[in-house]
Amino acid sequence: MKITLNRINDDFLFECSNEQGNSILLDNTTLPGAKGVSPMQSVLMAVAGCSGIDVVSILKKQRQTITDFKAEVEGERVQVDEAKPFKSIKVKFFLEGEIDPKKAKKAAELSFEKYCSVSKTLEPNVEITYEVSVNGVVVQ
Repeated sequence: MKITLNRINDDFLFECSNEQGNSILLDNTTLPGAKGVSPMQSVLMAVAGCSGIDVVSILKKQRQTITDFKAEVEGERVQVDEAKPFKSIKVKFFLEGEIDPKKAKKAAELSFEKYCSVSKTLEPNVEITYEVSVNGVVVQ
């Protein structure tokens, strides 16, 4: 796996591309007019995307019908010397469709405990929690 980063303006705007040519923009979002996401925001996006792929894949294999899927991810940061790494991350999944709530909750559990490489990479230092809602009801 290889990523290429290219600076595309005189400040902090970077284009990051993968080997297939797909890209995202990273920028210093503390400055006005930022045109990309911050590197730390991209970490939260990666957690959402990785676990989202897992949950959808697992539920599709179980023949669950997903008509809508969204996730919200919030990260709490802590000051460590000059850096502010994540202390904790909470993921909320919102699923709609003909979905067994127990299967949805189990899919999220499997993602975070077994499959999601992004959360597994962060896991030793970051507490990651999740919540699953199916058709507007939080699954207990």
